[in-house]
Amino acid sequence: MKKILVALLIGFCFAGTAQTKSELQKHYEAFYKQMRLQGDVEGIINALTHLNVLNPSQQRNDTLAYIYANDNKHMQALNTIGIEKNDADSDLAVQVKAISLKALNQPKRAIEQFEVLFKRNPNPFLAYELADLKIQIGDPNGAMGNIEYGIANAKDEMKYAFYERQQPYEVPLKAAFLHLKGLVTFNLNREDVDGALVFMNEALQLDPNFNLASLSKQALENKKNPPAAEPAPEVSEKKGKKNKQ
Repeated sequence: MKKILVALLIGFCFAGTAQTKSELQKHYEAFYKQMRLQGDVEGIINALTHLNVLNPSQQRNDTLAYIYANDNKHMQALNTIGIEKNDADSDLAVQVKAISLKALNQPKRAIEQFEVLFKRNPNPFLAYELADLKIQIGDPNGAMGNIEYGIANAKDEMKYAFYERQQPYEVPLKAAFLHLKGLVTFNLNREDVDGALVFMNEALQLDPNFNLASLSKQALENKKNPPAAEPAPEVSEKKGKKNKQ
């Protein structure tokens, strides 16, 4: 008899736990929808975290990491999905890893993830990210391959944003690639200033307001024709004369 009572109690406990878990999941699913309607990022993160504890889901985990990354919480994003290269990762997971590793100044690791994305879906924007990162790690030859692809495939309507000024601005993506080509040309041969200037001028022809290209062009022109050094100011010494008595 006692055994039967114990078994019944355990059964009731499991049923109660299952019901509570189901109710909690419904609660946080409703909470998640409401936070999305309100645009409350912290609330969305809270809801997804609870849902993952109640019912783990890789898709939901990827979404949570994406929301972290989109909110510039890149360390939290990577803590959520890891940094390892994994062929089984979803496109969203690879994108989050690539963007967050780049933001955290880990260019070599970021390149690994961008290469996976590029292999899955080649496009000029990914090619630009790869070229820019390869220049940073001192791989101009690797960067040139991505640059040539980008110049050949960039469409007129494609734009790329720059943030080195207080006010962000956009330029044609092809102009951005031409600017990189000028930098790589100079890096491959420091004596070929004229060759690098050709690509800077082409970039500025596409967009005369391309500030970064203007700065690079000025630096190259200064390299080619250094400003004349100003003559040192003359220093005259006046020696005092002793009075003769």
